[in-house]
Amino acid sequence: MKKPLASDPPNAAIDLHVHSTASDGTLTPTEILAMAVQLGLKAIAITDHDTLAGSAAAISRGIPSTLQFLTGIEISADAPPGFVSDGSIHILGYGIDLGNTRLGALLDVLKAARENRNPRIIARLNALGMDLNADELTPIVGSGVAGRPHIARLMVKKGLADSIDDAFDRFLGKNRPGYVAKYRVPMADAIGAIDAAGGIAVLAHPYLNDLKGQDGFEPFLQALIAMGLGGIEAIYPDHPETVATEYCRLARKYNLVITGGTDFHGEVTPGIQMGVGDGSFYVPYSIYENLVKNLKTRP
Repeated sequence: MKKPLASDPPNAAIDLHVHSTASDGTLTPTEILAMAVQLGLKAIAITDHDTLAGSAAAISRGIPSTLQFLTGIEISADAPPGFVSDGSIHILGYGIDLGNTRLGALLDVLKAARENRNPRIIARLNALGMDLNADELTPIVGSGVAGRPHIARLMVKKGLADSIDDAFDRFLGKNRPGYVAKYRVPMADAIGAIDAAGGIAVLAHPYLNDLKGQDGFEPFLQALIAMGLGGIEAIYPDHPETVATEYCRLARKYNLVITGGTDFHGEVTPGIQMGVGDGSFYVPYSIYENLVKNLKTRP
């Protein structure tokens, strides 16, 4: 969505897709809260990959009085039966009970899978002659969960890659020599765990999904709705305006909430700023209000 007109209410922008150091972002939850206030954002959600630690840390820090905050997560799931994707299908969850045991158990499985994957990636890089070991990730990861972006940052630090993008392009991306396939939870488990935790499950950046099978996007969306999907991230920096309009139409057709955010990761995505993307992006506060309204009316 384009930036607001001068007549729009000031400080009305929001960002419901933000990553912290709890997963693969470069800013701590505290730094994210401070930046959101500095930028004049009215509401944000921290949606770290496969962990609620970012949301928990933000709440522990204390949410500034000028900012609305939603707990969030982004889970890497497998495509539903009948569909194939070359990568994960990402499911966002909003308004989550951080202490829910069903979701916690699912996240423990994902954490273990990620921790088992990293040594295999490093072993492949070692076989290419790179001097790397898992212990070197600790100061980069901090209290978060290590993943490929952290390995890429270590490679840059040690002069083994020119940039994070270079590390992925030459070594860590799919079909590159250091790539190890990622475990993905079944789609029904991801959506069901978010629902059990009192949240709303939202399909993240659908335009980026490389789907195969059946007859296009709408049957795929219908399959996810049957599993309990409650929303679609229609407003996203990489969504062409015509595509975003179509997603909004489908959201209205199937009574889904519409969400939007930048997918901000800090230095990992230097061209994307929280709340504004490349400078032309905008998600209105009404999106947050409608999401909260739906959360309050859940059974």
